[in-house]
Amino acid sequence: MLRLLGSQRRLCDGISRRDLLHIGGLGLYGLTAERAAALAAESLATGGELRGFGKAKRCIMVFLFGAASQHETFDPKNDAPAEIQGDLKGIPSALSGVPICEGLPLTSKITDRLTIVRSMTHPFPLHCVAYALSGMPTYTTDIETKPRDPVHWPYFGSIADYFWSQSAQKSASSEWTPRHVGLPWVFNSQVDDLGVLAGPYAAFLGQRFDPVWAKFEGKSLRIAPKARHEQPKEYSDPYAAVDPECRFVFDGAGRFAENVSLDRFNLRRELLSQFDAARLSADTLAERSYSSNQGRALSLLTSAKTREALDVSREVPALRERYGHTLFGQSCLAARRLIESGTQFVSVFWDAYGTYFSGAWDTHQNHYPRMKEYLLPGFDAAFSTLILDLEQRGLLDDTLVLCMSEHGRTPQIDSKPVGAARHHWSQVYSMALAGGGTHRGAVIGHSDRIGGTVADTPISPKDIHATTFHLLGLNPHAVIHDQQNRPYPIAGDGQVRHELIA
Repeated sequence: MLRLLGSQRRLCDGISRRDLLHIGGLGLYGLTAERAAALAAESLATGGELRGFGKAKRCIMVFLFGAASQHETFDPKNDAPAEIQGDLKGIPSALSGVPICEGLPLTSKITDRLTIVRSMTHPFPLHCVAYALSGMPTYTTDIETKPRDPVHWPYFGSIADYFWSQSAQKSASSEWTPRHVGLPWVFNSQVDDLGVLAGPYAAFLGQRFDPVWAKFEGKSLRIAPKARHEQPKEYSDPYAAVDPECRFVFDGAGRFAENVSLDRFNLRRELLSQFDAARLSADTLAERSYSSNQGRALSLLTSAKTREALDVSREVPALRERYGHTLFGQSCLAARRLIESGTQFVSVFWDAYGTYFSGAWDTHQNHYPRMKEYLLPGFDAAFSTLILDLEQRGLLDDTLVLCMSEHGRTPQIDSKPVGAARHHWSQVYSMALAGGGTHRGAVIGHSDRIGGTVADTPISPKDIHATTFHLLGLNPHAVIHDQQNRPYPIAGDGQVRHELIA
């Protein structure tokens, strides 16, 4: 059966759209209307003249949920004491004098294509995905499991989609490619003990600007190392290994039900069009949103271009192998295929599987077994191949790639749990960018000797959002308004960081 993407009625927590528009306020979260107006006044009228403006035509955002350790990725500390350095050391990279964790040998060879930021920082050592992905100025854990809570601000990918929609020209072709896709499934939807989390959603912009979520279908082939030793169940985890016959579809709206033929579907569509014609006089906001979602769902069903973009089996086996037969690897390959087909923003999440408490990269126990056997090998193959694949196809120069986490991990190793642990840490952490007008082969900012605090050039997630908007040719100081006309600066208090731009 056809499932429409989104609803104009009730949100997942029972709050109606009308309720959402009447609850909350900027002052509750530390950003006053006066400050929002001041930020709007800072709008860069000469933005098009600034370096890098509009250089990126599209974006792939890779998010390592649970928070990757800076020490075991982009900021190893070879000269630090053993309790800081840990079991994994830094190795030379393609950038002279810039070591990369030995668990990332393939990534070490492409650092000359990356901009590595070693001075990310913010005040919230929490799983604050919604904070890391929006202009929201503060964060509390009570909204983490409430993706439709009215206090949320729009995801920066949804904001880009919203602005692109304002200038989109209707194609003469009957085929439609979604501007914004999420992989490999609805964020944190594949756990037994929690449910979807806040973060990659459009908030008051409306559900039509949520990512169009894909859905992974396939068998996982490996048991992942336990996240916790008291974990009662082991999971065969697709992030560890998948059957090469795996595939992606659009979740509930990208294919026909098994008992619906094309002829039967066309009859249903004709009947639906007759109902639509009968209600043209009732042109309410809700119905316009409903029609938009209908159109998006119908287009996904009938667009061969969109289905083929998700079909990773069309790639040569050798390339699929280089990406890695893991869920993350095949998701990165699907992301490249989508942006090549016309999608402008793809969000790739490595999130929890089986149990929320695995937290993916949230290594409160079993840190080294998970890093060595599971997390680093899968990331290394996929990320390095994505960058090289984009480059070889002539797409890297105008495709911005972001590799992010919500925070970092403690400099001091906790040796008490079996397999050791690093816990939440947001005083300093790392991320990487590539393409789309960023520097090739640059390291921006530094942490201190133990990777515990920022030594210079602090950069916030909001700065990354502002810089992303700038590179995508969107005014980073633009203000959007909710239906009560309250102003929201799209990057919060973030500023374009020209250190990141070539």
